[in-house]
Amino acid sequence: MPSTQESPQDSSLLAALSELIEAAKKRNQRRALVLSGARGWCVETAGQLMVATGLPSVHWFSDRAPSSAAASQGAAALRLLGTELDALVFDAWSGFDPDAFGALTGSIKGGGILLLLTPPFRQWPGYADPQNERITVAPYAAERLSGRFLTRLVKLLESDASVMIWEQHGGGKKPQPVETPAVGQDRVEPPCRTVDQQRAVEAVIKVATGHRRRPVVLTSDRGRGKSAAFGIAAARLIQRGHRRILLTGPRLQSVAAVMEHARRLLPGESKAIRYVAPDELLRQPEQADLLLVDEAAAIPTPLLESLLRRYARIAFSTTIHGYEGTGRGFALRFSRILDRYTNSWKSMPLSAPIRWSAGDPLERLVFRMLALDANATPDDVLQGAETAECKIERFNRDRLLDDEQALSELFGLLIQAHYRTRPLDLRHLLDGPNLSVYVLRFRRHVVGTALVAEEGGFDPQTAREIWAGKRRPHGHLLPETLAVHQGLVDAPLLRCARIMRIAVHPLLQRRGLGKRLVTHITEQARCDGNAYIGSSFGVTPDLLSFWAGVGWSPARLSIQRGSSSGAHSLVMLKPLAAAGETLVATAGERFAAQFPHQLGDSLRDLDAGLACSLMQCAGLSAAEPSEADLLDVRAFAFEQRLLEVSIGSVWRWACRVLMTSSRASRLDENELVLLVTRVLQKHDWQVCARRASLSGRAQAQAVLRAAVAKLLD
Repeated sequence: MPSTQESPQDSSLLAALSELIEAAKKRNQRRALVLSGARGWCVETAGQLMVATGLPSVHWFSDRAPSSAAASQGAAALRLLGTELDALVFDAWSGFDPDAFGALTGSIKGGGILLLLTPPFRQWPGYADPQNERITVAPYAAERLSGRFLTRLVKLLESDASVMIWEQHGGGKKPQPVETPAVGQDRVEPPCRTVDQQRAVEAVIKVATGHRRRPVVLTSDRGRGKSAAFGIAAARLIQRGHRRILLTGPRLQSVAAVMEHARRLLPGESKAIRYVAPDELLRQPEQADLLLVDEAAAIPTPLLESLLRRYARIAFSTTIHGYEGTGRGFALRFSRILDRYTNSWKSMPLSAPIRWSAGDPLERLVFRMLALDANATPDDVLQGAETAECKIERFNRDRLLDDEQALSELFGLLIQAHYRTRPLDLRHLLDGPNLSVYVLRFRRHVVGTALVAEEGGFDPQTAREIWAGKRRPHGHLLPETLAVHQGLVDAPLLRCARIMRIAVHPLLQRRGLGKRLVTHITEQARCDGNAYIGSSFGVTPDLLSFWAGVGWSPARLSIQRGSSSGAHSLVMLKPLAAAGETLVATAGERFAAQFPHQLGDSLRDLDAGLACSLMQCAGLSAAEPSEADLLDVRAFAFEQRLLEVSIGSVWRWACRVLMTSSRASRLDENELVLLVTRVLQKHDWQVCARRASLSGRAQAQAVLRAAVAKLLD
């Protein structure tokens, strides 16, 4: 190790690291070294070690990396996806970002090393961490930022026999030898590297060349070659004359590995495979010999379903334990959608790792640190479970540090229910201020959970600044949304509770447990002195029905679809006190006043059935149409008057009918689609006919006349 004065500790550390690297290379696995001490010592020692070992591909995740080192911070680290590293220096003094840690450690190849730089273990959980600085504490909250997440990391690092720990003033703990059984590998045809990958390539090619409507779904952990399989299959198809290969994914960056593998095999045809964003594929459909959907778990399920309907030859891939969303919950939900469209889809799991050998100790460590291996309560435990035995409790999060089973079941349930659950969500679960965790237990097991945030309670000056858009306090979604978008300046003054996430085990769903949980939380929020309770979520007909069923009312619908859910975000509220009654009523009135006009403007593409349900949920009376309006409506329905002549009258009448009666239930799907898309959303006849699966204007006009007549009857 280059140094003016080399200490015995330095010499022994370099020797120990050299042994660690040699053991990693011998087994084609990865290893971890933790340097724990003052920041200057950690950074300097890591830099000296990297120079002394001479590893060719080293990356630093740090804001104090040596000037000559390749380094990144924050989201820039994701650019390394698909690359391979000999060593990663992860500087936890810069803040421990769980998402970046999960992404970057997957880039270390077999024989490589992770260097984790940390404060002294006994002090680390108490250090201020930039990862929590984005969270604003409610003014009235007693709890401040905690160090549960880091306390748990320390326990896991100290207890893992494969980790080498070297402390600045305490010497080192050498790892125990890792015993891994030898795994034989059948010969495969290059460029495939495993039998799993070769089979995956063949399955994707068959989707493009075999019978239509027989999609394949590739699933695996990271480092198993899914993206490479897509690239290899695309290249082989292009070589056979299939020129229209489309690729989509959550973002261009996330599919870079697919495109890179295709280009390697097609050096002269750089544009043979083309990326198109998922929503763009729906807005501007294109012909394709094959559509590849990479990292499907990170794409909203409604978008995937639309792509499945539109493209007859389609292949999906997803990561089971991922840094930006899990594939396990996706697999459960999406399999039901696939079953609905075809009974000939195929699941193709890939288990053999490519970048490292099986039994890799670093992969196991990262899974434990980020709870990527968390699992909901096993199905067999809940066979025959009675909902009356399920008990609700407000969970003490300190207990999760000593109860890995409860943490795994709780976080596993969130993973299963919400497709974008990421490692960062584990940190929020353990450390997020203003957060209460409720659980439903069947005996000792977690079968339901809800995360509830305390929000609001600001002083009048701050409330005014929030309303004016001058301040945007993190973690206070409901007060900010109501103030900024609905103009309710008093919203930030009032204390409120927000249900951030709620999940019930699939085996116990539709048995009233979700409603019981919401009712319990609502009463607790009332007792805690909140003026109102609410939630914001990507709205679907089922979710709207659930929240309306527990007495909540809509207050705002976003004018754009959320990038994570692919759906419009709906805020629904329930008052808990007199001040909340006034606020919720005013928010509802403003929603009802704006929503019908938004349908003809920013919400022209909102699903017709959902638009109808939202109007019915508004619970307020629209303006009564005049006698002249009713005559115009009858003239359109029964006397063959053109809709364009009486559109104002029909619009006012339709708003009244949809907001104040249940008559819309008389209409079939096509009739409802036409009423909403032509009258409220004001699309032209050709668009309306296409959405209602009709032949053209004449048929669409006849069906709409019949629908209006049916509602008038």
